[in-house]
Amino acid sequence: MASLSHAIHAFRSGGLSPNEFFAQVDRVLATDEPDQAKLLEVLSEEHTKLPLPPDVYAEVHRRIEHLTGTGHKDANDDQTRMQLAPGAHVSGISGIHAPAAGTAPSEPDRIKGVGDTVNGRFLLEECLGFGGMGTVYKALDLRKLEASDRNPYIAIKVLNVQFRGHPKSLIALQREARKAQALAHPNIVAVYDFDRDGSMVYLTMEYLSGKPLSRVLRAQGFRGMPYAEALPIITGMANALAYAHEHGFVHCDFKPANVFLTDKGPVKVIDFGIARVFRRSEEEAEATVFDAGSLGGLTPAYASPEILEHREPDPRDDIYALACITYELLTGAHPFGQLPATQARNAGLRPPRPKHLPARAWRTLRTALSFDRETRTPSVAQFLAGMKPQQRVALPVAAGIAAAVAAALVAIALLYDRTPAEVAQGEAPSATAGAPQEAPPPAVAPPGEFSAPEPAPPAAIPPLSVASVTPVLAKVPCSALAASSSGNTLQVQGYLPATFGLASLRDALTAIPGVTTLNTDVQQVSADKCSVIETFAPYWAKNRQAGGEASIRMQAGGAALTEGDSLIIDVTTPAYESYVHVDYYVLDGTVVHLVPSRRAQANRAPPRYSATIGTVAGWTISKPFGTELIVLLVTPVPLFDGLRPESESRSDYLRAVDKSLRDIAAKHGQDKITADFIQITTRARVP
Repeated sequence: MASLSHAIHAFRSGGLSPNEFFAQVDRVLATDEPDQAKLLEVLSEEHTKLPLPPDVYAEVHRRIEHLTGTGHKDANDDQTRMQLAPGAHVSGISGIHAPAAGTAPSEPDRIKGVGDTVNGRFLLEECLGFGGMGTVYKALDLRKLEASDRNPYIAIKVLNVQFRGHPKSLIALQREARKAQALAHPNIVAVYDFDRDGSMVYLTMEYLSGKPLSRVLRAQGFRGMPYAEALPIITGMANALAYAHEHGFVHCDFKPANVFLTDKGPVKVIDFGIARVFRRSEEEAEATVFDAGSLGGLTPAYASPEILEHREPDPRDDIYALACITYELLTGAHPFGQLPATQARNAGLRPPRPKHLPARAWRTLRTALSFDRETRTPSVAQFLAGMKPQQRVALPVAAGIAAAVAAALVAIALLYDRTPAEVAQGEAPSATAGAPQEAPPPAVAPPGEFSAPEPAPPAAIPPLSVASVTPVLAKVPCSALAASSSGNTLQVQGYLPATFGLASLRDALTAIPGVTTLNTDVQQVSADKCSVIETFAPYWAKNRQAGGEASIRMQAGGAALTEGDSLIIDVTTPAYESYVHVDYYVLDGTVVHLVPSRRAQANRAPPRYSATIGTVAGWTISKPFGTELIVLLVTPVPLFDGLRPESESRSDYLRAVDKSLRDIAAKHGQDKITADFIQITTRARVP
């Protein structure tokens, strides 16, 4: 699956021509046992992050879906796995043409896509996205167009091949239509009808202009929304779910891709495709012999433990998903690093409190994230009430002023042994034995004489404590920073985001009591490197504070490399037997594994070992060019059971690494894990 992701990244960055891209896609599909569902998931995830050209997306989608219909491609068959319609041309892709009529056998039931007409009425104009049960297209309703309707567009959801082949897929779509039609609410997408065209079954619904919430959350550099800005989105999601729950439905697949932010303002929840009735009458229970949830279309990162354990659905399952999305909306990160709830529960994970979130809202959010249904927030209404700011009751201005004046009169009366009425009438208080006496007037020097004040002694410089520096460094997002001190001189080294800036860091550090001199050795990184920095920052900081026993350095020539240059790196290991991992984080969002890899499989090192790597493997610099990171990670045991693909998605790899590091730290101690970074700049060779 990583190969498909890598091909997409290479195509986006210009590393592959259109012909080369589709050839690489075909090579992925020609593997011995291609996993169609996983391939479609990778395609959808990449398309959500940064949309491909519509026709390119549709063509890749066709080729993947065709796996089910044709099986594997024969080794001696040179024909393309999926043909376009005779004479068709994919716009923007030179050299991709379908064979002329008669040159290849026609498909018995060709999968429809952009440019096709469904049931002679709906012209598919644009692929909008891919969900758990199907692909959604923007379609022109030709009947509405003929009637001069001002809004002739609708959305069509076409069931995926794996669901289309399900014996009860039409029942699933019919149930979805019926349930969604019953959920008529401003925050729920309007569903019109369902139908079929040959073996293809589809659902028609209102066309929404805007973007899914998943695109916002996955946008490069997204670090969360301010509480006040996120609240309307949270409210819209909650209102939709609350309405559904009141009508007896649980969504069961609530995730960011199923929340749509419309251009006109309201939040819309879509895809009640696997929602199941949790409150049924006896008659309905007897008549219902099919459960759409059996199709298995759910998203593990947002599913509650009970859903993953196949327990009966409950509104609190949606509350868990709503809480996960809310946390991600506020922080830019999933509360459990995208781990399924069962794994996060078994690992004992606890999400940190989002910055600037009011205490009451945090208590509400934390309760909604409970892994136990019984202790989770019982209703969406209670969740929403807890997330909203508390309303403070204020006295009218006049009443407030009157109360303040009355309190002042009482205080003065008690002080001078008078009644409030006497004080209010302006009677001057007389000095009594218990009353305060006026202070004597200050001494004045005789005329012609000058009395200079005695100079104040110089203020003592407080001692510098590194402990007082740690909280300041911890507040810098997307950073890996380590501090040391000598007297009142503070030294700080590491990496911080360019958006924060070195000047802001210096201002914060010089304000610490005891800092008279500040020395910094800090590199600034772009937002795309945040996930890498944050994953390894704790291990990097411990390594630096221990003197940097594990290190990675470029050989002579510095960290500026040109296209075609050899990548040769020197590494040192700590004072214990260890396993060395070197990964190159590419600008296109992938990670290339240098050690261990098929080129350099040996990665076991004795204590305090020094080595030069890259001379035998023959790594050379190629596009994309810019500023990239290379990470050295040293562990006491192998990080994974076997070799990973040479290249894979950065997000997938970081999730796997994070889980593995947690397991290693639990068994061997976090001190046995060290990391170091090197930031390099690459550029194209000038002819």
